[in-house]
Amino acid sequence: MVARDKARLVVLASGNGSNFQAIIDACENGRLDAEIVLLVVNRPGAYALERARTHGIPSRLIDHKDFADRESFDAAMAEAIDAARPDWIVMAGFMRILTDDFVDRFQGRLINIHPSLLPKYPGMNTHARALETGDRVHGATVHFVTPTVDAGPPIVQGRLEIFDKDDVESLKQRIHGVEHRIYPLAIDWLVKGSIDFDRAAAQTSPAVVDASGALIVPPSP
Repeated sequence: MVARDKARLVVLASGNGSNFQAIIDACENGRLDAEIVLLVVNRPGAYALERARTHGIPSRLIDHKDFADRESFDAAMAEAIDAARPDWIVMAGFMRILTDDFVDRFQGRLINIHPSLLPKYPGMNTHARALETGDRVHGATVHFVTPTVDAGPPIVQGRLEIFDKDDVESLKQRIHGVEHRIYPLAIDWLVKGSIDFDRAAAQTSPAVVDASGALIVPPSP
C-alpha cells in the first residue's frame, strides 16, 4: 500500500496564535494527518512567528502596511500561499477583511474560526454582545470563508454555558478553550473528506460539540 501524503496546511495569523498552536499540537501528536507548510503573518512582532520558529515551521511576514491597498496586499499573500501548494488555508486569528478576489481564488479550501454561534454575532465584540443580550449559551464556529464576512457554511460549532459570574475576559478565555478543541477537529474532518464546502452548505445545521469536546449534535443533512 502506498502511503498517502499528509495534507498541507497554510495558516494565516495576526497575533498571539493560540489556535495556530492548537493546530501545531494536533499535527505533532498525530491527531491530524497534516503538516503546516507555511505560516503567513501580517503584523511584525506577532507571537505566532515565534511559535513557528520554535516548531521549525516556515513563515512569511507580509506586512499589510507595506502595500498601497487591500488588493495588492491580498495579491502578494495569494502568491506566497500558492507557492506553498496547500490543500487547506486556515485563518487563525487573522485580523484582515479579505477581498472578494482572494476569497474566490481559494473558496472551498479557506476556513476561519469565529468566536460566536454563527449566524449570531458576526463581526467584533462577540463576548460583550452575548453578555449584553443575556444569552445563556455561547460558543465558537469553524466555517468556510465566503465574500460575506462570517457568513460562509459552518463546519462545526462548540458550545458552553455562560455563568452568572462571567465577564468579557473570563468568557473570552473559556471560548479560547472551545476553539482549541474544535479547530483541529474541523480540519481533521476536511482532511479525511468527511465534510466539504458543498456538503457544509447543504446542511440545515452544523455539528455541535460541548465544552468537553464531546459531539452532542451530529451534522444535519
